[in-house]
Amino acid sequence: MDSTPALDPDLLDKVTNLAKRRGFIFPSAEIYGGFRSTYDYGPLGVNMLRNVKQAWWRSMVQMRSDIVGIDAAILGPPAVWAASGHLETFTDPLVDCLKCKERWREDKIEGVCPNCGSDQFTEPRAFNLMFKTQAGPVEGEGATAYLRPETAQGMFTNFSNVLATTRKKPPFGIAQIGKSFRNEITPQNFVFRTREFEQMELEYFVPPAEAETWYRYWIKARYDWYLDLGIPGELLRLHEHAPADLSHYSRGTTDVEFAYPWGWDELEGVANRGDYDLTQHSNASGTRLEYYDQAANERYTPYVIEPAAGATRAMMAFLLAAYHEDVVEGETRTVLRLDWRLAPFQVAVLPLSKKSELEGVSEEVLSILRPHFMCDHDVTQSIGRRYRRQDEVGTPFCVTVDFDTLEDRAVTVRDRDTTAQVRVKIEDLLATLRERTSQG
Repeated sequence: MDSTPALDPDLLDKVTNLAKRRGFIFPSAEIYGGFRSTYDYGPLGVNMLRNVKQAWWRSMVQMRSDIVGIDAAILGPPAVWAASGHLETFTDPLVDCLKCKERWREDKIEGVCPNCGSDQFTEPRAFNLMFKTQAGPVEGEGATAYLRPETAQGMFTNFSNVLATTRKKPPFGIAQIGKSFRNEITPQNFVFRTREFEQMELEYFVPPAEAETWYRYWIKARYDWYLDLGIPGELLRLHEHAPADLSHYSRGTTDVEFAYPWGWDELEGVANRGDYDLTQHSNASGTRLEYYDQAANERYTPYVIEPAAGATRAMMAFLLAAYHEDVVEGETRTVLRLDWRLAPFQVAVLPLSKKSELEGVSEEVLSILRPHFMCDHDVTQSIGRRYRRQDEVGTPFCVTVDFDTLEDRAVTVRDRDTTAQVRVKIEDLLATLRERTSQG
């Protein structure tokens, strides 16, 4: 077993505090005392979360010809969840502490109550994680519906629709990003485990004989995606599940794990689901969910390889990996070394003064950059303080408009990570930034 890299024991608190203070993530309904395990994404957080999802979508759909996307409904009838096995098997072991009466997920507490330290518990019982609700005005069994606990089932139930409308043939994939809901017993560790979260899932349908090859392919592809977006290799590892630990549908599962402040834990799972899902829904619905191979003149039920990631969990990992503290000009600074593709703002435009002539040039610069980058415009406090603010939220480049700009039509571009500064003509600014971000 790999050892966990030495991490700052206060890192989670530091990132949590920064997230609230700078507008990444707020406790939901805080003015009413909050609602456990729910969070709102603020002005910076919503930008970063969109960037995480966009980076995933670009990699999985935009840059490939073998994968298409859908956006399936959140609400679903009981028949879907009965066929998928969720109504029967989607459970966690629930125990009650006999001393303080707190409830816990048995497999996460190591025999000791985190609240009071007691080792006396009730016998574990299965707790279903599905959120149940009523659809329509009349309560009753016929109106029962469930909030989806994963996005996957909508891709399985739409298999025939996608096959018919896109004319794809295996191997091909269906991708989806969307909200999921799980009634977790013990939500914990900020946005790592919450009851409402966003998933980024791919269902990749393959000929059965090719399943193992594609399973290994997607393990590497998903691991490399995190590396490419800036998570250091020492903070990532692969964990292949032992046969005894596999889910009922899985023929093989490997987790991409991240070194969180509390230790190694799941970042993304890649599973070979076999033909379980299409077979279950085919049997339950009476609809044939197969692929007809004209060349071989045969029908078969494709196997499914599923890389499943949490968008909110991934954002948290990117924040933790990017958080650094260093010293610049004798002062300690906090800096988020986020990849420019993930940063809430890619560029901040900073006029040295609020004087109208500088503001006019700043607006001109913003009009040039905004079609290509998410930009911030900061005019308050000293330029040094503004640099520190942008460092703290991960902005890769600051563009300073000063009084010399009025004469030479040039601005100063500052790099977040090196703090190096270079003078650039306004007419060359876009090309310079596009080159530095490899857009051009």
